[in-house]
Amino acid sequence: MRTAELAGLVGAEADPDLLEWDYGGYEGLTAEEISASRPGWDLWRDGVVAGDVEHPGERLAEVAARVDAVLERIRRLLGDGDVAVVAHGHLARVLAVRWLGLDASASRLLGHPHPGSLGFLSVEGGQPCVSAWNVL
Repeated sequence: MRTAELAGLVGAEADPDLLEWDYGGYEGLTAEEISASRPGWDLWRDGVVAGDVEHPGERLAEVAARVDAVLERIRRLLGDGDVAVVAHGHLARVLAVRWLGLDASASRLLGHPHPGSLGFLSVEGGQPCVSAWNVL
C-alpha cells in the first residue's frame, strides 16, 4: 500500500491476492544464497521449500491461481477505463504472463522489474499484449 501511496494512487484498495509470493524456507534469502546451497536452482522450475507456520511457501500454481483471480476482477473493470495494479517482483511477472494467457512458468522470460518501474498490459486487435515492461 505504501508503494501505491508513493505513486500517487489515491483510494487504492489492498488485495490479498496481490501479496508477494510466499517463498517458504527461502523467505529473506537472495537467489545467490539459495544457489549456494542448491546449485542450479531456478525459482520457476524448482520452486521453494516449505518454511515455518508464518511462511509455509507457495507453489507456482498457487501464485498463478491468485493472479488469475485478480485478472478476472480486473477484466470486469476495464469497461470503465484503465486499472492500476501495484505488485512486486515475481508476482508482477506472473501477472503479466497470465494476462497473455501463458503458463505461469513463462514468467522466467520477463526480466525482473526494477523497483518503481512500470509495466503496461493492454489489448491490441482483441489480443492481450505487454505494451511496455520495466519502464523507469
